[in-house]
Amino acid sequence: METIDLVIIGSGLFGLAMAKTYHQLHPTLTLAIFDKAETIGGVWAEERLYDGLRTNNLKGTYEYLDYPMSPELFGVKPGEYMTGPAMHKYLSSYAEAFGIKDKIRLRHTVLEAAHQDGVEGGWVLTVESPDEGMTKKKVFAKKMVMATGLTSEAFLPDFKGQEAFGAPLFHSKELKRYEGTLEGETKVVTVLGGTKSAWDAVYAYASKGIKVNWVIRESGHGPAWMAPSFVTPLKLWLEALVHTRILTWFSPCVWGAADGYSLIRRFWHGTAIGRAVTNAFWWVLGNDVKTINKYSSHPEIKKLEPWSPAMFVASSFSILNFPSDFFDLIRKGTVDIHIADITRLSPKTVHLSDGSQLETEALCCVTGWKHVPPVKFLPEGIEKDIGLPHSLDGNAEPIFTDEMVARADEEIFSKFPRLRNQPIINKRYKPMTETEGLSTKDETVLQARQTPWTLYRFMVPPSPRFLATRDIAFIGCFCSFSSGLTVYPQALWICAFLDDKLPLSVMPSRKALLEGKSKLKNEALGEKGKTVEQVRYETVLQARFGKWRYPAGHGHQFPDFVFDALPYIDSMLGDLGLKVHRKKSWLAEMTEPYGLEDYKDIVSEYAEKYEGEMCA
Repeated sequence: METIDLVIIGSGLFGLAMAKTYHQLHPTLTLAIFDKAETIGGVWAEERLYDGLRTNNLKGTYEYLDYPMSPELFGVKPGEYMTGPAMHKYLSSYAEAFGIKDKIRLRHTVLEAAHQDGVEGGWVLTVESPDEGMTKKKVFAKKMVMATGLTSEAFLPDFKGQEAFGAPLFHSKELKRYEGTLEGETKVVTVLGGTKSAWDAVYAYASKGIKVNWVIRESGHGPAWMAPSFVTPLKLWLEALVHTRILTWFSPCVWGAADGYSLIRRFWHGTAIGRAVTNAFWWVLGNDVKTINKYSSHPEIKKLEPWSPAMFVASSFSILNFPSDFFDLIRKGTVDIHIADITRLSPKTVHLSDGSQLETEALCCVTGWKHVPPVKFLPEGIEKDIGLPHSLDGNAEPIFTDEMVARADEEIFSKFPRLRNQPIINKRYKPMTETEGLSTKDETVLQARQTPWTLYRFMVPPSPRFLATRDIAFIGCFCSFSSGLTVYPQALWICAFLDDKLPLSVMPSRKALLEGKSKLKNEALGEKGKTVEQVRYETVLQARFGKWRYPAGHGHQFPDFVFDALPYIDSMLGDLGLKVHRKKSWLAEMTEPYGLEDYKDIVSEYAEKYEGEMCA
């Protein structure tokens, strides 16, 4: 059996950064990246790039801090959105530049990961590859990092009557595979979904002159918030806005104290005057978007007005990054919008709950993702110890105990009274799997019946077992505008965790945990610092915060945030003992947006602090 010091599963933005960082700090250790895809890149893998796909980020925020996206090499200029092909080329170039491309094993699917007993732990992986005749082989990974993210496994429900549909029916992830529906003789298609990816699919078809029937579930969350890149009356760049410290204070954030301005935050959210100003900020932000988009100017465009307040929306608050006016396609009649549920399918026809029957040549479903890793963890039930979404069947002690939940909710509401007043987004809301006309045979994707992700710092299991073995971590398992800024802080934090270099104020002593086995309190082991009990509670607190802070997003399922990314980075850097406030003056610290340039030296800073010298 092959033994590998670190296995990373996934070769997207975060997986490559994790590989590069670990290899840079541990050049003599063995490393492998497994990915079942045909090419590297994750969401930017070549086989997922349909014509017209672009990032929501303008150049300068969605790239690696130590590998600038050269306009000459990648064809993207400042002020432009990155195209799908440019992103794929960039990630491939990054892997080659930092010597990790030869460590990537494509078309290798990790089917199972079995945790091993013993002090050092480790994982026996069952791997399958068509390049090896689909023979299942075993690989022993001393440590493992999951970098599959939250958008790797598509969720495609079953529809009543789909066996007689007789036309292409596919998830938007496969739009490249079904690119024939974007060209040739196609006259009319149907797109199901209201998220940004649905807007992208609608534009891809309608911009080619293909008639689109756009179905947004009346029992769902409604249309996504869509904003231009520059918002508010001052025309501020939205990506810069969410990384400007003075503006992050307007977002109630349970980890916000990591930025060192807890008194200011307490005023904004703990006093009546502060909350009034905070509410005004969110109203201005939301109203500005509504005004710019002119929802009331056309009856069909009016159907795209968001159903939820801007304050309670997370990363689904997205960007109008299209080359031409999206709304003009609606005004011209190329796109018709239907607020209704699909009740059934018949030959080349989609039947809706309002009685409409839509003749169509294809049905593109933008129906979300399975928010669980695409790997089966063993032994059975171990996902509860890891902190993964799981059914509450009572077979093991859950991370979420009733006492912890009640305590966490009380702490959240006492600090942020505004969150007690939750918005009613849709009185008719039903999870997609419970809607008439839709079903699923895969019980693992019934999100409403599962616990949310419960990882400490959104990266590591909070159970004594894995805090002791320190042989598994997750990177990039959150949704945010801020992937470019968070990727290296997460990679460094995980390196420190795997190497047992986090201080006791952050993580219980591994030695004490091994000696005391499953004891929760360090005091009983003669140690000072954070206890496992505290780690578990903080994990629950942050998971529950997502539920109350972003009910119009995915906060009840996994970390999903916008204005809270900067204090999250602060918390990671603080844990590592690195500088948190990185601007030249207190005024700049408050008013100048943070960008990649502010964090360009953190890898060398970490190496100097923990390694003595940079390992090249």
